[in-house]
Order: sequence, then structure tokens, then C-alpha cells
Amino acid sequence: MTTQSTRPSGRFDGRTVLVTGAGSGIDRATARAFAAEGARVVVAGRRPEPLAETVALIEEAGGTALAVTADVSRAADAEALVRAAVDRFGSLDVAVNNAGVFRGGTPLADLPEDDWHTQLAVNVTGVHLALQAQIRRMRTQPSGGAIVNVSSTFGPHTASPGAAAYSATKAAVTALSRGAALDHIGDGVRVNVVSPGATATGMSLRPGETEAGRAERARATLPLGRVSATEEVAAAVLYLASDDAASLVGTDLVVDSGGSL
Repeated sequence: MTTQSTRPSGRFDGRTVLVTGAGSGIDRATARAFAAEGARVVVAGRRPEPLAETVALIEEAGGTALAVTADVSRAADAEALVRAAVDRFGSLDVAVNNAGVFRGGTPLADLPEDDWHTQLAVNVTGVHLALQAQIRRMRTQPSGGAIVNVSSTFGPHTASPGAAAYSATKAAVTALSRGAALDHIGDGVRVNVVSPGATATGMSLRPGETEAGRAERARATLPLGRVSATEEVAAAVLYLASDDAASLVGTDLVVDSGGSL
């Protein structure tokens, strides 16, 4: 198990950051990156074991983290998650919403109805409810807050066979984020979006494909010649959440190795 060293100071010193879906992949990398820049990180997800591992990685590197089990597709859980962050650390300064699921691989006409409803509930309703709970807290704070929602290139920027329903939910996340950004910038809350393309996670592997096979495919199909590292997507999230991006409102930052060009 590798460790990521924590800097003595950083862009997020003294700030409380909430990251949903932080048990693996992009959001685990994001949680660790925030901790490495001084944030107190609350990691959330539906399964406690992966969250505990994320917390252990952060603490081993000298950071501060709290795990909270929650299902953000339930309003009560989204509210309780924000309360847990504030009760423990006193504020909610940054939120990153990436709890999501993919159900696909078949043409739209063959997609089971339950798979449609599952993706809609987690990918769209979950972001909607999380945004509501987070903004309600942030707008009461003198310093406001910053929210970054993780969408996808699927939907807003490109299409892929077998992913029509998933793409629809991610397009909805982007539209929802832009609307929330406009509604609440006057409250001191900035909302932006990161849209990853193919990234070094299990989701970008085709059925039966190995990481070596994915790398060979990426060399042939992506302008950059490789998929993005989770740390590279995390860096985009941190930028949008930071004071360096203070004038960015409703921005959709694409991180996809040029795949949607």
C-alpha cells in the first residue's frame, strides 16, 4: 500500500472538504490530494470498508480524515453527512460529488428498467440532494464555499455504444451544476464541474480487457496516447475548488486525454 506525503502547508489549510464516493478511484485520489494540501477531509460512501482504507491512507501520510457511511440518493443521508462534517470540523468549505454507478453495455432498448432507475437515483438525484444539503450550509458561512461535481465526457461531450442511459444522467449532472452555479453564486457558493474521460480505473476497462490491453487501445485512439491518471483528474478538482479559480462559475473542465476532440 503506497503512501502520499502530506505537505506542511497548502491551498486548503484549515478547510473542511467533503468527498462522496471516496472509497476508490478518482475520489480516493481526490480525498488524498486535498489532505496533502492541508484539508480536513470527510470521505463518504455506501460501504464502510473502502472508506476506512481511504482514511487509513490519509492518516498514514499525516492527514486528517473522517469516514461517514451515507447514501446520498436519500435526502436524510445527504443532510446527515453535512451535519457530520460540521459537527466534527466546524464548517463545510468544499464539497466534491462523485457518487455514481454505471449500468450499461447493452443497447438502450435492452436496458432493464431497474438499471435506468438505479442510475437516475444515484447519479442525478444523489447529486441534486447533495447539492441542496451542501449549499444550505455553505450559504450561511461568511466564506461561502466551493462545490465540484464530477460528470463525464459521456453525455455532455461524446457518446459511446451501450452507455445511453449513463450518458443521459451525466449530461443531467452538468446541466444541474450550471443551474446551481447561477442560482447560488450570489450566496457565495461556487459550483463547477470536472468531466473525466477514460481514466485509470476499472470503469474504463472493456469486458475482458486487461490494463495492458487498455493501454494499447489508448495509444491508438486517444490523442495523448494514454488514459488519464486518477491523480490528474484530482488535480483538476482541486484547482476548481481553490482560490486560484475564484472567477470560475459553472465551468465544465474536461480531462480526457483529448478523447472528445
